[in-house]
Amino acid sequence: MPTKRYILSFIFFLLISPVFSTEYNASFFGIKSNGTTLNTTSIQKAVNFISEQGGGTLKFYVGRYLTGTIVLKPNVTIHLEEGAVLVGSTNIYDYNIDTPNCALIYGKGVDNIAIKGKGVIDGQGREVAYHLMDQIHNGILADPLDYDRPRNRRPKAIYLRECSNVRIEGITIRNAADWVQTYDQCEDMVVDGITVDSKEFWNNDGIDIVDCKNFKLLNSFIDSADDAICLKSHDASKRCENVEIRNCVARSSANGIKFGTVSAGGYKNIRIINNKVYDTFRSAFTIATPDGGMVEDILVDSLHAYNTGNPLYLRIGARWNNGRQGTINQVVIQNMYVEVAAEKPDAGYSYEGPIEDNPRNISPSGIVGLEGQPIRNVTLRNLEFVYPGGGNPNYAYRGTTQEELAAIPEMADAYPEFSQFKELPAWGFYIRHVEGIIFDNVKLRAKANEYRPALVLDDVNGYDVSGLTVEEGTNKRKKQIFVQNSKK
Repeated sequence: MPTKRYILSFIFFLLISPVFSTEYNASFFGIKSNGTTLNTTSIQKAVNFISEQGGGTLKFYVGRYLTGTIVLKPNVTIHLEEGAVLVGSTNIYDYNIDTPNCALIYGKGVDNIAIKGKGVIDGQGREVAYHLMDQIHNGILADPLDYDRPRNRRPKAIYLRECSNVRIEGITIRNAADWVQTYDQCEDMVVDGITVDSKEFWNNDGIDIVDCKNFKLLNSFIDSADDAICLKSHDASKRCENVEIRNCVARSSANGIKFGTVSAGGYKNIRIINNKVYDTFRSAFTIATPDGGMVEDILVDSLHAYNTGNPLYLRIGARWNNGRQGTINQVVIQNMYVEVAAEKPDAGYSYEGPIEDNPRNISPSGIVGLEGQPIRNVTLRNLEFVYPGGGNPNYAYRGTTQEELAAIPEMADAYPEFSQFKELPAWGFYIRHVEGIIFDNVKLRAKANEYRPALVLDDVNGYDVSGLTVEEGTNKRKKQIFVQNSKK
């Protein structure tokens, strides 16, 4: 018969043993925090075990935990306490490089998962990318090396596909070798209060939201070497739907908040509210649909941007659309304030945006459809855009005669970017192939005199510019609105 002491000891064991609790310390599985021991197998064993027990939390305390790819399993939370760092291996063969989207943390088709805490995920992206390049140059791995950077096998920090009920909270993510984090066809997902600091290699999109449904990005800071916050659509049968981006700050040597570039399916019911963008080489906000995607019901409210290359760019194209026609319809942009930089706004980034792609004079905001394929129903309300002005016709010139406007190419199959047309004939807004646009309390201000008008409308049907005011340097009586081939 068990003694009283035996019973008390057994009860104490039950209380402290992680096997019988929902929280498991990483050290219980032999996971080392010394920064040199490769923990991939031990961490994976822990994740598998917790999932098999019905779920729980794997907790990492202060230390550096070196690892390759970790594959998430259902009902598992990874919790990184303050001072805990998951460190990506610099050996490319420690990652799942035989999958299309290799990553340090990977999950496909798993539900009820989370990554939380005040700790850090450090991908060591530059170092692992250089090791990958060595393997390519030595002929061990094959890769086209676009612009002398690997096209394939660069590990992301996080890649999740077809996952549901996901939470990413509080963590800091640093230095991926590719897109920092990609959430692909995920549903019912919240990313809240995270920090991204990733400028160590090419294509460091801060966060990519791909064909997701019921997705929230909240209260986060994104500083990245490529587009900071990016919605994409890779599958023509899917789309991003019911997405909210709120209370975030973005810094980027590309675009601040962007839809595209890949846009096969489209975007519906997207709410972008109370965000800030700064030091951004390209546009503060962009919608691009060059691949047949349908864009509808978009609200941008209270976006403030400082030291940016361009305020706003909406664009329909025909690049990889396979005969399908992309659309942009029902877009409301309101309560937006932007200051455009006179100099290069991303100067000092490890990977700056390429100045050779830019025109010589400052570009206007653009809302540009295609001939016979207009952007429809755009409302601009309570906007103030401040430009440096100073466009110089002797430096580079684009006029407003019918012949000069007709000479601006359609560029339907080009990569969609505000700078794609090079010189444009307006300093504030260039609007072409649009049906239904309203300016309601919109103020355009150029600090120095310009040779161009503030606004050019070309092939626009159904416009109201009565709510537009313009200030330009010392010019007081200059004609600031130029209309061609358009009607109210």
